[in-house]
Amino acid sequence: MSSQHARPGPRSIELFDRARRFTPGGVNSPARAFNGVGGGAPVFIDRARGAWITDVDGNEYVDYVGSFGPMILGHADPAVVEAVQKQAAKGLSFGAPTGLEVELAELISTMVDSIESVRMVNSGTEAAMTAIRLARGHTGRNKIVKFAGNYHGHVDALLVNAGSGPLTLGIPGSPGVPASVVEDTLVATYNDLESVKTAFAEHGDEIAAIMVEPVAGNMNCVPPVDGFLEGLREICDAHGTLLIFDEVMTGFRVHPNCAQAYFGVTPDVTALGKIVGGGMPVGAVGGPASVMETLAPSGPVYQAGTLSGHPLGMAAGIATLEQIRDGSVHAAIEPKMTALRDGLAARARQHGVPFMTQGAGAMFGMFFTEAERVTRFDEVAACDLDAFTRFFHGMLDNGVYLAPAAFEAAFVSRAHDEEAIEATLAAADKAFAAVAAG
Repeated sequence: MSSQHARPGPRSIELFDRARRFTPGGVNSPARAFNGVGGGAPVFIDRARGAWITDVDGNEYVDYVGSFGPMILGHADPAVVEAVQKQAAKGLSFGAPTGLEVELAELISTMVDSIESVRMVNSGTEAAMTAIRLARGHTGRNKIVKFAGNYHGHVDALLVNAGSGPLTLGIPGSPGVPASVVEDTLVATYNDLESVKTAFAEHGDEIAAIMVEPVAGNMNCVPPVDGFLEGLREICDAHGTLLIFDEVMTGFRVHPNCAQAYFGVTPDVTALGKIVGGGMPVGAVGGPASVMETLAPSGPVYQAGTLSGHPLGMAAGIATLEQIRDGSVHAAIEPKMTALRDGLAARARQHGVPFMTQGAGAMFGMFFTEAERVTRFDEVAACDLDAFTRFFHGMLDNGVYLAPAAFEAAFVSRAHDEEAIEATLAAADKAFAAVAAG
């Protein structure tokens, strides 16, 4: 299908052909493949600055992927680049503590009220894995509740399909994940407290934690309905269960103090990634000292990482969080987000295309549906995925880069200025026309 479109260009196609010889599927993460939008070669990126990325063929795009969330300041932010370059000149990695690790941990703890202690890791997946192990070790229980459509990285115990019922005992979501590994994973329906209560009615004394994305960002962008997060907090309190917020995507993006401050619900453990590393591969797990001290070497729950607290990642994270901690970045993004979402909806109406957007803070989702709101995974799956594919290619051909899947959120940065928004809406006018034409 991609051959029918102007982009990607010949250099991207050449690189993809080479990549497929040496890399499974030609990409190092399935989220980068164009399989969800008709297949073919993805766009290979050469460089980026601000709100714009440039591919290896010299084509420029307004970027709404932002490395899937970290680039809240925009690409190649001068302060972040300078911090990384300065540290790189001192050395890349030591396998020993640095002051940067302490500085970033202090900064996170200052910005997020629920966090007193932080363990640095290397990715959001590792943060989720560590949070689960911590919860099990701290409570002495084995079962975990997660939600259909919530993605927590490729952790075996969390890579589980939901099935058709409101509660499904662990069914492996991928070959290579044994059924025995997920037999203690219970899957409930996002934004449905009754499905969670069902899980606790059957297994309450065995459940170590509920893990949830406070805003689901891996089934497009689906915010919580009123009372959902509050209800999870109450259920956990009643059963001595830990509430884990996976804020790998939402952390510092929907609010300078994370989604937990945005919604006013306090978790016991928080998994962080993306923005916390300023674009470098960094993750973190944080919570009250009474819980975090369960981790080795203070406690019996083992976790380690040779590159954890990597100096370049710590430098980038500090340089990023220092700029967003006062809320000015989020305040600057808010009117841009409003103009963008309103403009997209208006152009869809002009072309008679069923379409809506929803979001939280500096992230949003686009849905080709007649519905006024989408709240759960089956509703996302019921949207017109073919329409999204046509829209995606229409936007790409007209200089706007979106994630190549209908199940991914979009991200706005401080660098998305009036020029970028206007270019996006001009592209959307043509892309919606293509959707309407079929």
